[in-house]
Amino acid sequence: MQKLGNVPEVKIGIVGVSRDCFPAALTASRLDRLAKSLGKLKLEFHRCPVIIVNEKDALKALRELDARKCNAAVVYLGNFGPEGPTTMFISRFAGPVMVCAAAEENKKVLAHDRGDALCGLLNCSYNLGLRRLRAFIPQAPVGLPEELAKQVKLFEGIARVVIGMRHLKIFSFGPRPADFFACNAPIQPLMDLGVEVMENSELDLFQLYEDAAGKKKKIAAVEQDMKRELGPGATYPDLLPRLAQLETTLTDFMEQNLGASKFGVFADKCWPAFERSFGFVPCYVNGRLAGRGIPVACEVDLYGALSEYLVQLAGFSPATLLDINNSVPDDIIPAQADLKGASFADLFMGFHCGNTAASCMKNCRMNYQLIMNRMMEGGKTPNITRGTLEGQLKPGPITIFRLQSTPDSHLQSYIAEGEILDLDPFTFGGTGIIAIPNFSRFYRQVLVGKHFPHHTALGFSRTGKVLFEAMKLIGIEDLSAPLPETKLYQDENPF
Repeated sequence: MQKLGNVPEVKIGIVGVSRDCFPAALTASRLDRLAKSLGKLKLEFHRCPVIIVNEKDALKALRELDARKCNAAVVYLGNFGPEGPTTMFISRFAGPVMVCAAAEENKKVLAHDRGDALCGLLNCSYNLGLRRLRAFIPQAPVGLPEELAKQVKLFEGIARVVIGMRHLKIFSFGPRPADFFACNAPIQPLMDLGVEVMENSELDLFQLYEDAAGKKKKIAAVEQDMKRELGPGATYPDLLPRLAQLETTLTDFMEQNLGASKFGVFADKCWPAFERSFGFVPCYVNGRLAGRGIPVACEVDLYGALSEYLVQLAGFSPATLLDINNSVPDDIIPAQADLKGASFADLFMGFHCGNTAASCMKNCRMNYQLIMNRMMEGGKTPNITRGTLEGQLKPGPITIFRLQSTPDSHLQSYIAEGEILDLDPFTFGGTGIIAIPNFSRFYRQVLVGKHFPHHTALGFSRTGKVLFEAMKLIGIEDLSAPLPETKLYQDENPF
C-alpha cells in the first residue's frame, strides 16, 4: 500500500499554567513528568518553556508555539491555574486545544505541595463558557502523567480531524445524477466549518482529461503501478491506459488548484453521461486515490467526500464510501457464525460499484458495473461499463460515519462501530456483510428518522471515540450513535 498522504502532521505544544498564589515550580516539575510519559508514546510534541501565570505569559506562550510550528495545544493545570490567562491563551491559539489537570501524587504532597487542580479545572471550564470557547476535555481530565499521556494521544487523532477539515477543499465535477436528491449539499454549512468548495462541470473534467493525453510518461508510470497492484486481477489490460489518464488528470488538477487550502478531496459525477463520454467507469481510479489519502465520493456527494476524509483522518488509514445497501438473506449466514455482538436483524450489506482501495479488500479484480451495463449496454458484453474493482471487503473492525447538512442547513452526524464479517456476500460490486450491534433500531430511528442519505463513510478500524470528540469540538450538537435496548431514542415508540 502506498504511503497515506493528503493528511496534516500534528505537532502538539504542551503548555503548563500556574496560579500566582501557587509555586510555578510545582507546575514545571509535574509538566516534566508528563513530557516524559508522552515521550514513551512517540508523540510529536514541544514542551513550552513558558509557564502561564499572567496575560503576558499567555502571549509569550503563543509566540513560542507559533515559532515551533505547533498546530495543536494541550493546556496542563499543574496546580489550580489562572483561569483568565489560561482561557485567553486558548482563545488566541489558532488550532484545537485540550485541557487537563494534575492529580495529587501521594499523601506526602498534601502537606505543602498540593496543587488543587481538580478545583481549578472547574474555574477554567466556567471561563471557557464565558468566552464561548470549545476545548477537548477528556472524560477523566484529572490524572497522573501516565494516565494523561494516553488522553493526549487520543487528542492527537482528534486534532488531526479538526486541522484537516479546516484546511480542506472539496473539488466537485458535475451536478447530482437525476433523482439523487439524497446527495443534497447546501454550501453554507461547509463554509461555516472552514471547508472550501470548488465546483466544476463534467465538460471541464472531460476537457482536462483530453488535455492530459500528452503526459505519456506520467500516464505510463501510473499504468504500470495499476498492473502491479491488480496482478492477476487486471482483467482488462486494454483499459488501463485510459484509467491511468484519468488518475493523472485528477491528481494534477488537485495539485494545481489547492490554492490557499492544504488538502483536497473530490465529489464527482460518475454516471450516466460519464461512461458514454470517457468509455469506462471511474470506480477503480476513485479507489486508488482513496488508497493514497484522496477520497473521491460518488454521485457528487460533497458531504460524503468530507465524511470519508474525516474517517480517514481519525484512523490514519484509507476509508471508503458505501451504500447502506441491502438486507442479508438468512441462507448465506452459517448457523454458528459469530455475529460480533449483533443480532441477525442488525446485519446489512455495505456496497458500492467498486471504489474501495485494493488494500482494503480481502480479494478483488477489475470487473464491470452490472447495473449500468443493463442500463447502458442492454446487458451485452461490457465495454463502456468496465472499470470497477469488485470483491469482498476486508473483514475486521470498522466505523461508519456521516456528517451531513439537512436541506435547511442544520448539521447533524452519526457514528457507529462494528465489524465486516468474514463471509462471502454472494453478490457483485465491492461488498461486505456488516454487523453493528443495535443497528436495526439505529437504522429506523436515526438514519431513516433523521433523513440521512444512503451513503456512509466507512473506516477500517474503530475510531468512534476520536470522531465523537472531534464533532463536539467543531460544534456539532446533533450527534447520534446506536443505543442499547434498555434506552429509547427520543422519538421511539415505547409501546
